[in-house]
Amino acid sequence: MAVTAQGSGTQTATVTTEHTLLDVAVAGTFTMHVDCADMGDGDIVEFRIYQIVLTGGTRRVVYFAAFANAQPTDDMIKISVPISNELTDSGSLRFTLKQTAGVSADFPWKVLKYA
Repeated sequence: MAVTAQGSGTQTATVTTEHTLLDVAVAGTFTMHVDCADMGDGDIVEFRIYQIVLTGGTRRVVYFAAFANAQPTDDMIKISVPISNELTDSGSLRFTLKQTAGVSADFPWKVLKYA
């Protein structure tokens, strides 16, 4: 199975703003990976993956995870469940990050595609 980076970067979170990391409009199976090493006590971050079920449909949350405070050394990188997509609609999948509390942190991230 080939694995490629569909997108990557570092998101500096603005507290209370939901940041779109990547919109996907290709078929495949994807996972989101986020490094939470910059989180400290009082920080809360949320990750969401949105999906359109049918062509022309409405984008809705299919995956949600939230993490609070400084993360343990053995669990710094968070990985989503695999999400499969066969659509080519703009934003068939959308990967987002939202820091809801604390001091703005930097979050290195990548979305991998499995084929």
